[in-house]
Amino acid sequence: MSVQTDLFDLTGKVAVITGSSRGIGKSIAEQLAAHGARVVISSRKPEPCEAVAAEINAACADGPGEAISLPANISEKEALQGLVDQTRERLGPIDILVCNAAVNPFYGSSMDIPDSAFDKIMSANIKSNHWLCNMVIPEMTERGGGSIIVVSSVGGTRASTVLGAYNISKAADLALVRNLSAEHGPNNIRVNAIAPGLIRTDFARALWENPKTLKTVTSTTPLRRIGDPEEVGGIAVFLCSKAGSYVTGSTLVVDGGMTIV
Repeated sequence: MSVQTDLFDLTGKVAVITGSSRGIGKSIAEQLAAHGARVVISSRKPEPCEAVAAEINAACADGPGEAISLPANISEKEALQGLVDQTRERLGPIDILVCNAAVNPFYGSSMDIPDSAFDKIMSANIKSNHWLCNMVIPEMTERGGGSIIVVSSVGGTRASTVLGAYNISKAADLALVRNLSAEHGPNNIRVNAIAPGLIRTDFARALWENPKTLKTVTSTTPLRRIGDPEEVGGIAVFLCSKAGSYVTGSTLVVDGGMTIV
């Protein structure tokens, strides 16, 4: 194996990726598996999870990477504990956790958001990540290390007149990453965030399918385009592998330069 390949080799690593039946989560799962990891595909509905796992297993038929499907609702603590427990039973201890799943049931002024929508955003986007990290950190500590990634958003670094609660939750995710990395760094557990800009996913479809919005975003973005999910998946490989072994508490912004202008 070449030095370059070894830097990104994830052979034998067990990775759990929430919200991985589509979009960014799916791309992360595909890229981790392509680099040798055994990945868990998880979202609420079983059928999409099974379909993605089958795609990955077909693509990795000649390599060490593989995928299994373990659906779970991130809003339910018991479901997340079941996800962790079943992963251990079927694949072994968890080396990599990617908290990608998130919700945004409201678009509009923060003056108008119902309490139920605000609570749902905070619970799914922050508390579920807190739960899941605390479920895997003890076993990572016992084994001498691990890697955790929280998929945040550039919205966590900016204001919005229509995505206020969502952006607040994503800013809180960045604080969660910093705190966990400081607390568990001495145990060789690395915790980082990825903050994507506008990526061509179903979650952001309302933005990039609107020609006016797309033109506004791309006209000021240095790369003059929006991103593809694969361009986030590669960042996850870096953070989980030997190549990123001295990176913790950081937020890697993947936005084509949108936030610098």
